[in-house]
Amino acid sequence: MTAPRIITFGCRLNAYESEVMEGHAAAAGLADVVIVNTCSVTGEAVRQAAQTIRRARRENPTARIVVTGCAAQIEPERFAEMPEVDHVIGNGEKMKAATWQALADPGCEIERVAVDDIMSVRETAHHPIEGFGGRMRAFVEVQNGCDHRCTFCVIPFGRGNSRSVPVEEVVRQVRGLVEEGLQEVVLTGVDITAYGADLPGEMTLGRLVGEILRRVPDLKRLRISSIDSVEADDHLIRAIAEEERLMPHLHLSLQAGDDLILKRMKRRHLRGDAIAFTRELRRLRPGIVLGADLIAGFPTETEAMFARTLDLVEECGLTFLHVFPYSKRPGTPAARMPQVARQEIKARAERLREKGREVLARHLAEQAGRRLEALMETDAIGRSPQFTEVRLEAGGRAGRMVPVRVIGHDGQRLIAEMAS
Repeated sequence: MTAPRIITFGCRLNAYESEVMEGHAAAAGLADVVIVNTCSVTGEAVRQAAQTIRRARRENPTARIVVTGCAAQIEPERFAEMPEVDHVIGNGEKMKAATWQALADPGCEIERVAVDDIMSVRETAHHPIEGFGGRMRAFVEVQNGCDHRCTFCVIPFGRGNSRSVPVEEVVRQVRGLVEEGLQEVVLTGVDITAYGADLPGEMTLGRLVGEILRRVPDLKRLRISSIDSVEADDHLIRAIAEEERLMPHLHLSLQAGDDLILKRMKRRHLRGDAIAFTRELRRLRPGIVLGADLIAGFPTETEAMFARTLDLVEECGLTFLHVFPYSKRPGTPAARMPQVARQEIKARAERLREKGREVLARHLAEQAGRRLEALMETDAIGRSPQFTEVRLEAGGRAGRMVPVRVIGHDGQRLIAEMAS
């Protein structure tokens, strides 16, 4: 009998949920099982999940294979038809301890496909985790689901409507992780800047950040995951400007730089909004590093429209690019729009990635000679406050926050030595 093996695709929220599932499976005594936590953000992500499932069966001929996550929620029949799969579990079901207890109990019958209507879920329960896989950074879910309907996106159908974890429960989990020695916490969710809209009072993401920093004084570093700039509240902006323990790094959901494409995506910001927002962030927090999600080849995108997305990288001062070649998702409005040729989509995505390599290299070169604190994830690799990867020449014990001096870079990460 072997311990459960979890294979995770996709976002930070999925990473968090895999930790929760691992805890539930271990508590239930479940063994000899492979859990595949899928992503549905692109057709390629779904294809890779199916490929991984087939490989997992070849490598684990006697294990049960359980498929869950957004792709399983949206396309349960696709995975149910795979002979390699024993169970298909929905996004709501995967977070319940009872699901894993039923899978572990030989006398308890559980449906092969257990996927309920995710839109009926109205709360996001608190799921405590004991540690986080030995790492020094932990993700904490504060929100799930999305009330918006971008024309390219299927995620709301995998995650349901927006719902927030109460402040007390978030603070309790962060405090518990810090007491276990975690140095850094990342607040995560699907539409994290929607936090609090469904809670009593006037709670917002910015107010939550303030509560965490005030009530967990021993937390060294706090980060927030991808945000929608149009929803950023005044308390969040103030925290970015004033709170040193809130790290100077943000990832933005921008998607495109052309106004007509943004409107066809049904985004709620325009190009000028993104530029103004990033300019204000850099004014308030000099040294802040920004990343962004960008889509190449959205339906109807011309070369001129794409050029405005390419130009947006410089206009917004972006450093870390997460580039998505547009992927046609069945059932979405964008799937019915005139499509860009597949080869052109790939070519534009590569041009965006090349731009990403250029701006990252520029950022790395600008750090030469600077002193910073690196949180060591291994003996040799750590992260700067700006989330830049740092390789420490002499090595340092994992889990320590160490002062370093940057002596160079290799195009992807900083190279540093211990600072005196």
